[in-house]
Amino acid sequence: MTNPWAFRFFGAVLFLSGISHLQAQAPAPGTSEVWKRSALATVNPLATQAGIKAFEAGGNAVDAAIAAAVTLAVVDSHNSGLGGGCFLLIRTPDGTLSAIDGRETAPAGATRDMFVRDGTAVPELSRTGPLACGVPGSLAAWSLALKKWGRLSLAQIVGPAAQLAEAGFPIDAVFADKLAATASTLAQFEGSRAVFLKSDASPYQEGELLRQPDLAATLREIAKEGSDAFYKGRTAALTESWMKAHGGLLTASDFAAYEPRERQPILSHYRGCEIVGFPPPSSGGVHVSQILSMLDTFDLGQSPPAERAHLTVEAMKLAFADRSHWLGDPDFVHVPQGLIDPAYIRSLSEKIDPAKSTPVDLPGQPPLADTDWFEKHTTHVSAADAEGTWVAMTSTINTSFGSKVVIPGTGLLLNNEMDDFSAQPGTPNAFRLVSGEANAVAPGKRPLSSMSPTLVLRDGKPFLSLGAAGGPTIITQVTQALLHVIDERMGIQDALAAPRLHHQWRPDVVRCEKTMPADIVALLQAKGHTLEMSDHLGVSQGVQFDPVTGRFTAAHDPRIPGLAAGR
Repeated sequence: MTNPWAFRFFGAVLFLSGISHLQAQAPAPGTSEVWKRSALATVNPLATQAGIKAFEAGGNAVDAAIAAAVTLAVVDSHNSGLGGGCFLLIRTPDGTLSAIDGRETAPAGATRDMFVRDGTAVPELSRTGPLACGVPGSLAAWSLALKKWGRLSLAQIVGPAAQLAEAGFPIDAVFADKLAATASTLAQFEGSRAVFLKSDASPYQEGELLRQPDLAATLREIAKEGSDAFYKGRTAALTESWMKAHGGLLTASDFAAYEPRERQPILSHYRGCEIVGFPPPSSGGVHVSQILSMLDTFDLGQSPPAERAHLTVEAMKLAFADRSHWLGDPDFVHVPQGLIDPAYIRSLSEKIDPAKSTPVDLPGQPPLADTDWFEKHTTHVSAADAEGTWVAMTSTINTSFGSKVVIPGTGLLLNNEMDDFSAQPGTPNAFRLVSGEANAVAPGKRPLSSMSPTLVLRDGKPFLSLGAAGGPTIITQVTQALLHVIDERMGIQDALAAPRLHHQWRPDVVRCEKTMPADIVALLQAKGHTLEMSDHLGVSQGVQFDPVTGRFTAAHDPRIPGLAAGR
């Protein structure tokens, strides 16, 4: 039975501490903190503080991670929220591992070629407006996780976020920049215009207060009545009404039918560590495992950094080629177990030439290709506590501000995850990813995702929670951070700060951060790689545990503001 006084304390402390104070006390980007009892890292100080208050109210890492995620739905809504989906990877103190799939699903009225006109896919249909929206899954996943492993109630978690949405918060530079870039599209939709734009249709500026009273009301309904208030109540009904009036497909029945899935995590090994990844419909767990396993056949410890970069890029290429063909929702298609079969991994590794870039024309042919894996713009939160509960949770509404649609009267900003399906074989999505029939649109199907929440164990004990935001770069961000921590013995903060590169098979280009050392850039070019320089490739968060000192280090990416904290 939950303690009502804990709820009052939790909410009161968050607001009495003062919103401006929380932002003012945030450390500079890229700093890390060391803690004894618990740790948490997110992209926003208010979200991190909400997670810490959940710890202080008696919650564990599951409660803290979800409190942070619900707060991100208010203060970082251009990346994630109630209108999106998430993956939660959880390890309990007794060693139980679970993957909760809160990925969005296609509406019952969805069809294979719904984004094709006159024989050609029309990208805008799957990226903006009513057809772009899948059935949201985040709230259902949070509710399931809290019921099974949390200590606080959904009301205790959601109540403070409702207060924050009502009171408002000063938007940060990242939010302001995203809003300015998207304002003209948001202005096309009445509900979005009312929430994110001023009365003169101009976007809010950095430091200005953004209030969301409709979202606050929706959150209060959830706090009072549970997730059914969202999936079987007013929000679902208003969404159906708006969709009918604007040519969309989502219905109240779609909302009512939504169910999160509890799946078995993917387990693999690298240099004596056990890597716990998320299974399909995430492609992250499979392909992080593939890339690491390919690299495990090389002696990276004896290779200079530039040579390691080349080998890593070549492994990325091969993994993403497989992603394009084999990966999809395992409830609908065969996802071969053989993708991480040791013999198959060796066959892929043999295609890597240390001397030069090798074109990858086709995906591989894994064994057991007819055997199911199962026998039957985004944000990340990492959290851990001293009792042994670890969480890695990645949430998204896809691209910035998702579909750009806010349902009037609800404050609900809907995702555009339908763009993560293959609208037409060979047609790239917003992230230039290509996928095939395994990821085709179908009613009730979950689109393929790159989200890669990851836990790492050594000698059976967890020591790292890691994840990222940034579309397909999530997979390569997580992989590179793991390489830095495991092979180079970097601390988590240095691993997240290190320059990144990315290859996703198509286009055949290495995206490379401008901070990459010149010798690595030169060697990649000399080996035949085409480079595309980028300011930054994604954003990562992590928590690391040192068994010698018995302390946690929480770290956030230096590329944008955030907050790592603990107790």
